Amino acid sequence: MTVYDAEGVRALDRCAIERQGIPGYTLMCRAGSALLTALEAEFPSANRLLVVCGAGNNAGDGYVLARLAREEGYHVVVAALVPPSSLGGDAARAWQDFAADGREAVEWNPALLAEADLVVDAILGTGLTRDVEGRFAAAVDAINEADPPVLAVDIPSGLDADDGRIRGTAVEADATVTFVGLKAGLVSGAGPELCGRLRYSGLDAPADCADAAEPVLRRLSETTLARLLPRRPRTAHKGLFGHLLIVGGSPGMGGAVRLAGEAALRAGAGLVTIATHPDHAAVVTGGRPELMCRGVQRGDDLAPLISRASHLALGPGLGTGDWSREMFAAALASGLPAVLDADALNLLAEAPRRNDDWILTPHPGEAGRLLETGSADVQAGRMAAVAAICERYGGVAVLKGAGTLVAAGDGGPPAICTDGNPGMASPGMGDVLTGLVGALLAQGLEARRAAEAGVLVHALAGDAAARDGERGLVAGDLIAGIRAWVNP
Repeated sequence: MTVYDAEGVRALDRCAIERQGIPGYTLMCRAGSALLTALEAEFPSANRLLVVCGAGNNAGDGYVLARLAREEGYHVVVAALVPPSSLGGDAARAWQDFAADGREAVEWNPALLAEADLVVDAILGTGLTRDVEGRFAAAVDAINEADPPVLAVDIPSGLDADDGRIRGTAVEADATVTFVGLKAGLVSGAGPELCGRLRYSGLDAPADCADAAEPVLRRLSETTLARLLPRRPRTAHKGLFGHLLIVGGSPGMGGAVRLAGEAALRAGAGLVTIATHPDHAAVVTGGRPELMCRGVQRGDDLAPLISRASHLALGPGLGTGDWSREMFAAALASGLPAVLDADALNLLAEAPRRNDDWILTPHPGEAGRLLETGSADVQAGRMAAVAAICERYGGVAVLKGAGTLVAAGDGGPPAICTDGNPGMASPGMGDVLTGLVGALLAQGLEARRAAEAGVLVHALAGDAAARDGERGLVAGDLIAGIRAWVNP
C-alpha cells in the first residue's frame, strides 16, 4: 500500500543487503524466481521465450530468469543489447551462471521476435534518468511493433520510475513484475497503460526495512473504508449528517446538478438542496423527490439556502456566464466548507485565491488552467502538479484521471487510487464525484479523508458498474452502486 520513488526503492534494497545481510545476488535470484512464477501464471501457453537483456541489474534479473526457465524445460533465447562481458557485480554473476553449461547470448536482432511466444523485457530498469536512444530505443520500438506478448522485469523499459513519464519511448508490456517496493511510475502517468497486469514481489525482504525510505504515495484501499465510514448509531437522525447545498446548472446543464444531488443522497448526506437556474428548476428533481431544489436568479437568492446549509458543492454545470459568475461569488462569500469542481475551478483560475477549507477536484485540463500551464504538462508530472495546486490554492486537491491523486498541505504523501476504469471517461462522472465528496464532508469527515473516501467509493462503484463492459458506461450507472461502498 506504500509507493516509492526510485531512490526509495534503492534504499530498501540497501537495507536488505547491508543491514540485514542478504546478499544482492540472493535478491536477484529471488527476483528471477518471482518472474518465472508470474510467467507460468500469466502466459501458460508460452514455451519459446526471448529474453532481451540490456545492462545493470535489470539485465541480471533477465539472465537469472533465462537460466531458471531453461531448467524448467522452456526454449530460451537470450538477446543481448550490451556485451555480457561488460557487466559487473551481481549482473555479471547472473550471466556467468546462465552461461555455465556453454549456452551463449546472441546479439540482438529484431528478426528474433518472429520466433518467440513471449518477450521478456530486461533492458532498462529504475535507474533510467534520460531519454532512451540508439539501439535501445530501436529495440523497444521493435518489441512494441511485434506480435508476441511482453513480460516486463521490474518496470517497462523507458518508463520513468518516479512519475510515469515516457522517456522518449517505452515498452508496452502485457504484464509487469516489480520488486521490493512499488514504484510511483507504475501507478501514475503512463504507467497504468504500459505495465499491463501488475504483480508485486517483496523478495522476502525483512519488514523492518520499511523505515529505510519514505514513501511518496499511499495507495487507497477499500479496507480503510470501514474505519472512515463506521456503522451509524441506532439513535441517528438526518440532522446528524449535514445539509449539502449544491450550486450549479446553468441553462441546459441541469443534468449535472441532478447527478451530483443524487450521488450525495446515495452517499448518505442528511439533506441535499440544489440551487440552480430557474429555467429547469422544476424538472431537476423529477424521479428523485428526496432532493430539494430552488431556482435562483440572483446571488442574493442564495442567502436563505446558505443559511440552512452546513456544506457547499459548487460547479456542476455552472457555466461561466453572468449568472454563473454571480452564483460563484455569492457561494464563496458564504464561507461554508466547500467542494469545487468543473466551471467553479475555471472561474477560480481567472482570479486565484487561497482557502484552507475547500476541496478542489480538477481534471488535467482544469488543473492546467489553475496552474497556468497545459494539460500535457500536468500529465507529465502529476505528483508535482497536485502539490502545486495545494501550494497555490490551499485546502485539499484531487487530481482526477488514471491514478487519481489526493493531496493536502499537511506534509504527508499524497494518496493514489488505482481502482477505476477507462469506461469512466464519460460525461457527468465528475459531477457524481462532487456530490459524493460533498456528502462525506457534510457527514463530518475531515476534508482529506472525505476526498480520499469519495474518490475510492467513486472508483469502486465505477468498476462494479463496468462488469458488463466499459464502453457505454454512463455516470448514472454508478449511482445505485454507491450505497454498497459507503456501508462497508
